[in-house]
Amino acid sequence: MRYYPVHLDIQNRNCLVVGGGSVGTRKVITLLGCGARVTVISPAVSDRLQELARSGALTIKKRAYQGRDLDGVFLVIGATDDETLNHRISDDAERRNTLCNIADRPEVCNFILPAIVHRDDLVITISTSGKSPALAKKLRQTLENQFGKEYGDFLRLLGAIRHKLLRTAHEPEIHKPLFERLINSDLIELVREGRKDEINIRLAEILGPGYGLEELQCKF
Repeated sequence: MRYYPVHLDIQNRNCLVVGGGSVGTRKVITLLGCGARVTVISPAVSDRLQELARSGALTIKKRAYQGRDLDGVFLVIGATDDETLNHRISDDAERRNTLCNIADRPEVCNFILPAIVHRDDLVITISTSGKSPALAKKLRQTLENQFGKEYGDFLRLLGAIRHKLLRTAHEPEIHKPLFERLINSDLIELVREGRKDEINIRLAEILGPGYGLEELQCKF
């Protein structure tokens, strides 16, 4: 199986998680972190999910899953230990052309979830096409060590620069060599070490005046 890599925008989209245990809880937290409107269906749910429901972050329906629960749902995740139920969720989603992931069962999913490294807006995903979650976990741990917090800060800086450049008369093609110079410079090391004066010097060397951290309103 070859999967088509894609990052979904689920902001304010209806997402359903069937199963309220530890696996379902992890899936819910990830969905909420991406801005989804989440409903959990399960006769029993974790303490964490109940806390989130009390805060208004999600909706819980303490009952068994029903096929009509997929009405109006953009994405469903099955996180139960009932194989018959998992297959039913998958079949119902397939009939509705709904995105469906069944935890640890790639053969009944129409998409799979990668291992993820988050550094603010920098998202690095690792997939083994469902063949070895253990290897995906190992690679994630390696990348977490390789790409520290400074990469999220650096990306935020690049985003601020790009936003300002796009407000000028610069043609987009002119931006490419500028960003190549920024990325290939020692800025990441300077950001890691918090050397703000030297960061401002490097930005001025590459971009000219008006692109210091204060002008860009970029703090870290």
